[in-house]
Order: sequence, then structure tokens, then C-alpha cells
Amino acid sequence: MQLYCNSLTEYKRLATLEVKVGDLLIGNFNPIRIQTMTTTDTMDTMGTVAQAIRCIEAGAELVRITAPSKKEAENLLPIKNELRKRGYTTPLVADIHFTPNAAEIAARIVEKVRVNPGNYVDKKKFETLEYTDAEYLEEIDRIRERFTPLVNICKEYGTAMRIGTNHGSLSDRIMSRYGDTPMGMVESAMEFLRIAEALQYRNIVLSMKSSNPQVMVQAYRLLVQTMQQELGHCYPLHLGVTEAGDGEDGRIKSAIGIGTLLEDGVGDTIRVSLTEDPEFELPVCRDIVKRYTNRNDTTSMAPVENIPYSPFEYKRRETIAVNNTGDKQVPVVVASLTQENITPADLKAIGYTYDADTDKWNIADAAADYIFTHHVLSFALPGTLKVIVPAAVWQQAADKEKYVPLFSWESYTSATQKSAVMNIIALPAAAVQAGEITTRIAADKTAVLALYGHNTAAMPEIRRACITLMESKVQNPCILYCNASEANADDQLIHHAIETGALLLDGLGDGIWLTATPDGKGPLESAATVVNNTVVNNIAFGILQATRTRISKTEYISCPSCGRTLFDLQETTAKIRAVTHHLKGVKIAIMGCIVNGPGEMADADFGYVGSGVGKITLYKGKEVVKRALNSEGAVDELINLIKENGMWVEKEA
Repeated sequence: MQLYCNSLTEYKRLATLEVKVGDLLIGNFNPIRIQTMTTTDTMDTMGTVAQAIRCIEAGAELVRITAPSKKEAENLLPIKNELRKRGYTTPLVADIHFTPNAAEIAARIVEKVRVNPGNYVDKKKFETLEYTDAEYLEEIDRIRERFTPLVNICKEYGTAMRIGTNHGSLSDRIMSRYGDTPMGMVESAMEFLRIAEALQYRNIVLSMKSSNPQVMVQAYRLLVQTMQQELGHCYPLHLGVTEAGDGEDGRIKSAIGIGTLLEDGVGDTIRVSLTEDPEFELPVCRDIVKRYTNRNDTTSMAPVENIPYSPFEYKRRETIAVNNTGDKQVPVVVASLTQENITPADLKAIGYTYDADTDKWNIADAAADYIFTHHVLSFALPGTLKVIVPAAVWQQAADKEKYVPLFSWESYTSATQKSAVMNIIALPAAAVQAGEITTRIAADKTAVLALYGHNTAAMPEIRRACITLMESKVQNPCILYCNASEANADDQLIHHAIETGALLLDGLGDGIWLTATPDGKGPLESAATVVNNTVVNNIAFGILQATRTRISKTEYISCPSCGRTLFDLQETTAKIRAVTHHLKGVKIAIMGCIVNGPGEMADADFGYVGSGVGKITLYKGKEVVKRALNSEGAVDELINLIKENGMWVEKEA
């Protein structure tokens, strides 16, 4: 299988063409650029200028501004002139939907235009249409006729372009032939790219965005492979998870999607889409990008000649079940509680609340499956929780099933006593070689590996180890041990999300074990460090949720507000979250306007979409259920809609 990147074992940037956006160069091994998008009304010239300046001063190297119609496109000129008058030369990008006329105006003013191939020419009506090959080619001719004028203007004015596909806004024509798939996303962009290539215009960046990191990553990989095979060269790639949401969840989802690709050297500019003021997106961008600045992994890993799984579709690595780990069971979560004298109250941080009056435990949806500690605990544990301890401590435990031994490879091979149920082996990923290690592991149906790496190459090291296990037909489960040694909590979140999320998206990993110690060592080597166990536990479940490998809470698909937004998106998102956050597994889209809303909700169960000033339209899937509701009562109507469809449960008292 031809890879989508240069190497799976060594960090190398993907070679791409160089694109000039004003004075900014993107691709061709230039630094990974960071950007954002204003949320003001584009007709508010001074408000947009002020927000653009805040974004630039926060680090934005490009600033995108929505131009949904001709009047907004024309108003880009006074915005640009005012910024230049104040000494700001950062390139501006016009965001175009539906309106070729607006794009043609904007391309004469700003340094870059973004068009969405799903709605630039096609109109989306959510209809299933049948096309003969001849009819399909006629549609391509129609696109060529409508798109060519924009290309010619961009050539004349030296304007760059982004062809930006969104998973949720694929045209009915693409959907009818390719379905709601990563390949449909790629073909949607390639139709436009082929036209531009034929016109000798190459000042183009491409994107493949989705609110689902799994779909997003697969689409970018397919795009790279398609460009390599069909064109013989690659265009620069703009990476982003669209409608990531807000807070911790939005950061986790973005880090996983963007970081998975950057780990393999794929990506030239990024935007983190949060339902927050745009200047808050830039620190997250910087935290992600700095992992790949001056990165020079030294590795002794054997190169991957033939990848034993498809990077273009999700399939979990086949494993046996060991206790509650592996096979078709959801990935487990391990929490490190390394403090002395653990009490029942300490378990509240990882989802277990003890009521002394009733002598009962309340177990949350996001409750860790295992704790790791160095001691046998002095109290009875809740029924579902198990304890991992060093093998020598396990010998002292009375309950040999509730307690699970953790071995090093050396102690495992020399042990005279092991658990009859489950034995966890902490193993550096680089040590997993075909031969004695894989043979011994495969022969022990109680063995589970806790794989870890020691440096920035930890993700490719663990991936290489999993590939070795697959090649050697070893089906023992693997827990992904990830230690973030950074001092900053934001950096730790990015580290955890990228390192484990990238592996989970490829079906590798039957559990995650997140720690944060400055030494960066494995579970048996690290010094005890007090961390915020609530935060780390939430991140672990957030990673599993974002990778769609374990659903433990409500998922919100929420767009970053922009100049098209018809209500206060941040306030509304918070209001909806407050009354629906207990609906485990329900996906709710909160979209600011009708331009993106219906399409980009993608796989949401319910949608809350602005359809006019103070007006809301509710969707079930992609079907309109209630139109033009007053925003004051629309949240209550959303709750009623969820109830009518049998997906509502009452909050526990």
C-alpha cells in the first residue's frame, strides 16, 4: 500500500508546492502557519478591524473574514485599508459560501479566497439523485464554466485560494455517487483542483474538514495519496477539525485531528475552531505546532515496509479478551493515584463517590476502570474498580482478582507467581521486537502490555510496536501509557490527546493510562507526583469520546461563531449544555447560521440552527422538524424534540 506520508517511523515533513499569500509562504517546508477567523459582522468595519488586530497580536499569521454576499465582499476593502493604515500587513482571507460573485469581488481585494466545492456551484437540497456518466460530466462542465472566472482573477491579481471541503456540506451530486465518505470529500476537491491545474494555476491550499476527527484524518490521507498518484505532486494542506466545540472538549478534538496528521509530517497551516472568541484559538494552535518546530527524532525503529491495516478506514486491531480489556470491549481507563494513604474520598476525582451513610458507591459514566497505586488499599472497593500494583505489592494482596500485578519485562520473565486472571507488563515500545518477546507474550493469554515511549517519538514508537505485534500474530491487548512531562497543563492536554488519539484513530490501543510527571519515564520508573486526577481523568474520557472509541457523555458539534451568526453562540451553547450534558451518547449540533448549519452538522442526532435574527430551526438528523421558532423558547423545544424521539433521560438527583 502506498503511504500517505514519507515514513511511519521517522518524522519528515511531506513535500508540497509553495503557495504565496501576500508576503507569507505556505508549504515547501516553510514553518507551519497558524490562523483564525473573525466572528464580527463583516459590515461592521471597525469592529472587524479591532478583532482582527487582537487575533494578529495573539499570533495569527492569516486572518479569515466571512463574505457571504457581494456587499460583505466589497466591505473587505475598507477593512483591509484600515488595517494597513494602522501598520498591520497580515494577509486576509475571504470565506465564500454559495456566491461566486462575492468570491470574484474578494479575489481582487484580499490575499486569499476560500471556496467550498460543496456549495460554490452546487445547491444542496439533501436529495438523492441518479446521474449517468454523461450527465455527471455535464455537471463538471458546469463547474468549470462557473469556477474558471475566479481562477483567472486569482491569476491576474496574484491571489491565493483555498479549496476547502467540509464533510457535512458535500453536494447532493457527490453524495449520490460517493456517499458521505472521505473519498467523496476528496473527489469534491479534486474536481476543482483539476480545473485549476488545467488553467496552470497552482497557488492553492486544500483542506478536508470534519467535526469527526476519524473522518477528517482519513480524508486528508486519501487526498495526499490521490494527489501523489494523479498529479505527481502535493499542494499545501490546511488542517482543522470543524465545529470542534468549546473548552476542554474542543481542544482535545482539535489536537487529535490536527496532531495525528502533523505527527506524520502532513500539514502546512492549521486553524483550531473553537466556540470562543477567535484570539483564544491561537494559543492552542501554538501549543500544537511547537511539538513539530525543530523536531528531529532520532530513531532506531525498523521502517514499515507493508502496513498491516488500512489508514483510510477504521478497524480496531484484533485482540483477545483479558479480563475486561481487549476484544470488542471498550478501551479501559487507568488512573494513577500515587499519593500515600488513599481514602474513599480520593476516588471521587476518577468517578467514584462514596456515601458513608448508606455505605454505597455512586459510579459516574466517566469512571476509571483501574487505579494504579503502590499500596494495598485499606477499604473495600466499588464493584467495577480494580487496582494495579507493582508485582511485589500484589504478592501481599489478599484479593488476587481485584488486584492486578504490574511487571517489568525482567520481573515478568523471572516471576514464580503470576495472576491467573491478568498480568500487565510495562514495556518500552522500542523493545517490542519479533522473536522471544512476541513469542512469550502470545503464549500467555493473561498478558496485557502497557506500552510507552520516552521522547517526542513515543507515538510512532508505539505504533511500530503494534505493527510488530500484528505482523507476529500477537493478539494480546495493549494499554497506551502516555506520560506528559510538560509543566504546563495546556501542554499536557495537547501531549496526551495527540499521542494517544493518533493511535486510537488507527484502531491501536485497548486502553489509555495518562500521567503527568517531569521525568517522562514508564509506569514503574516514574516518581510519585501529585496531579489533578479529575482533570487527567476527564481528558482520558474526552480522548476516547473524540476518537469515537468509548462514548461516555453528550457530544456537542458547535461552530465557531462568525459574521453570519444569528445568535450569541457561546451563551446558547452553554445554555444547551447545561440542560443536556447528562444525555450520554446523544450528539447535538449548535450552528450559528443556515449557511453552514444543515450540512456541517454531519452525523448529529439533533440540530439547533439559526435561521434568521432571533429565529431557530430544529433538525432531527438532516430533516427539518420545526422552523422559525423564537429563540426564547427554542431550547425547551429542543428538549421536547429529544423526548419525542425517545432519547431523553431525567437527570439523577
